[in-house]
Amino acid sequence: QVQLVESGGGLVQAGGSLRLSCAASGRIFVGYAMGWFRQAPGKEREFVAAITWSASSTSYAGSVKGRFTISRDNAKNTVYLQMNSLDAEDTAVYYCAAGLISTGWTYGNSKNYDYWGQGTQVTVSS
Repeated sequence: QVQLVESGGGLVQAGGSLRLSCAASGRIFVGYAMGWFRQAPGKEREFVAAITWSASSTSYAGSVKGRFTISRDNAKNTVYLQMNSLDAEDTAVYYCAAGLISTGWTYGNSKNYDYWGQGTQVTVSS
């Protein structure tokens, strides 16, 4: 069983920064990718960023590329999402997720992720 716990959300002014953390416990193997998704009120959950646990390959949604950076610390079993130049459109609940990579697997499909955290609220005031 895998448990994911997000932290670091909060209220920030437009143009500001936040760093989200996702602490993983349980049986996370090197074949797992870790992803961040977000869901704003009245909208579908959308992919934000992902990183492979061992190879450090990353993927980003076009809307956050150049502003957000995903990273991980394997020694701490933790994945981070550094968010810079935040704007009101980034307001959402942010979820951490873990999925086992297999043939045909894609980072951006939420159905490919088996484990999810409870989410952390990010609110950007304009």
